[in-house]
Amino acid sequence: MADGNPPPPQRPLERQIAPGSGRRNAPPTPKGRQLDPEAADAVRALLGDRSRQRDLLIEHLHLLQDHFGCLHARHLHALAEEMRLPMAVVYEVASFYAHFDIVDDGETPPPDLTIRVCDGIACEMAGAQELLAKLPQAVSDKIRVLSGPCMGRCDTAPVAEIGHQGHMHHATLSSLAIAAAGGPMELHEPTPVDYETYVAHGGYTVLQELLDGRRTFDSIVGALSDANLRGLGGAGFPAGKKWGIVRQQPHPHYVAINADEGEPGTFKDRWCMERDPHRFLEGALIASAAVQADACYIYLRDEYPKVNRLLQEALDRVARAGYIDRICPVYLRRGAGAYICGEESAMLESIEGKRGLPRHKPPFAAEVGLFGQPTLTNNVETLYWVRDIIQHGPQWFAGKGRNGRSGLRLFSVSGRVKEPGVKHAPAGITVRELIDEYCGGMAEGHSFKAYLPGGASGGILPASKSDIPLDFGSLDEYGCFIGSAAIVILSDQDDIKAAARNLMRFFKAESCGQCTPCRNGTEKAVKLLERDRWDQELLADLSQVMRDASICGLGQAAPNPIDCVFKYFPEDLET
Repeated sequence: MADGNPPPPQRPLERQIAPGSGRRNAPPTPKGRQLDPEAADAVRALLGDRSRQRDLLIEHLHLLQDHFGCLHARHLHALAEEMRLPMAVVYEVASFYAHFDIVDDGETPPPDLTIRVCDGIACEMAGAQELLAKLPQAVSDKIRVLSGPCMGRCDTAPVAEIGHQGHMHHATLSSLAIAAAGGPMELHEPTPVDYETYVAHGGYTVLQELLDGRRTFDSIVGALSDANLRGLGGAGFPAGKKWGIVRQQPHPHYVAINADEGEPGTFKDRWCMERDPHRFLEGALIASAAVQADACYIYLRDEYPKVNRLLQEALDRVARAGYIDRICPVYLRRGAGAYICGEESAMLESIEGKRGLPRHKPPFAAEVGLFGQPTLTNNVETLYWVRDIIQHGPQWFAGKGRNGRSGLRLFSVSGRVKEPGVKHAPAGITVRELIDEYCGGMAEGHSFKAYLPGGASGGILPASKSDIPLDFGSLDEYGCFIGSAAIVILSDQDDIKAAARNLMRFFKAESCGQCTPCRNGTEKAVKLLERDRWDQELLADLSQVMRDASICGLGQAAPNPIDCVFKYFPEDLET
């Protein structure tokens, strides 16, 4: 002031009330959670110069989880502010995915080490429940022991994940205790084919010919159509036809590759990417060039951290070779533990940084897909065969079938066989032929009783129906399907009812919750299956409702194992 005296003291904020306003003791800060300055600085530093665009939300959540070991509420708030998103959006996405641990301020964060034991059907058959029961007493009380859904390593059951960087194959109580104490893990991982070796054996020749104009789009689509290559993720839609539909749509175009195989019993895509990543990537780049894509996204399940590293290294090498610049950017996106994201439209939602909720169809992805634009969706195995089909000719591929079928498939075989694993076999092979010719027969002391022809959702068939060709459409009349060709073999020592309960518990845990028939239906089915006697009439009615009213294939196919038990194993219902 002009007279040099200090200004009169101001009343506290809560006392500065306009006359007649009726407000008393107004808070000094806005309502709701207040941004923690230290958390904001930490998140800003962690993100660095990474883009804050909306579709990177899940990638940024992974960044926080990997760095801090969990998702603290204060960091989620800071991330929301940094990305200019409502806190509710960030929280609903983070809470949707199983691999994110959300910890509210004041709560105890999870231990530094978590061991997850797979409780998928193959691992349960191999003793996973006993491991889960005894492991907490065999390791430090500072180690968290959890069950986890199928980890895509069914041929080495039982399997456990140590932290998030390594998996223990054929896990035992003693081996897990040693690993938990910091001891060595003998993983015996395969050595992948590197870029130089792949190129030396003709790799990227087809792609180069396409880019140079020596091959045309029409010739490539024609080869895929003549070979009768179909989508090998489970849907079986003709690949060449799908490529043609996308190419004809107005631009921009996208390619979205489904590497999120989560069907219990399925591990063929991991096998492709671990052993021959460039064969898969060449197929992906051929597809991207053929449909004139503006960008390609590879959506990889989070249970495959080693594959993530391998693919990133392979992409970097391909980029140095100049292919990425000549075609389109390729982005690798991590899933976060949601089986539902193996469904095409749920995958697209997740790539966009959202919850993996399936979309209503139509429209289909080929017309309205990623970011609302025409999108080619294929799975890993489909693209794995592209180079060979074009290079060797469609008849080479089509002529490999058996029992009146055409083509080759990668069968994931697990369960009671001597030699489980991925089998290159003719489409149309029977399960008996697969066991005897490719798996060394049944495991010692086991007699063939039943099999899952298409993973958890493909149904269960008795050994008496072991002469059915394994291919698209051949199992329909039996109420089953081949899907992703995940073959799980059960023996006379396995409980069929217990197998059905295991599968339904999986569907209950993995239902996205969007539609009532699936959300409540799977939960109700589990309760009914836990009874000593199964109510066939009630379960059949529930099954029909789920099939008729569920939005996507999860709810529609979830009753298959139950229906098959009633149809093919009535004698087991009495035990």
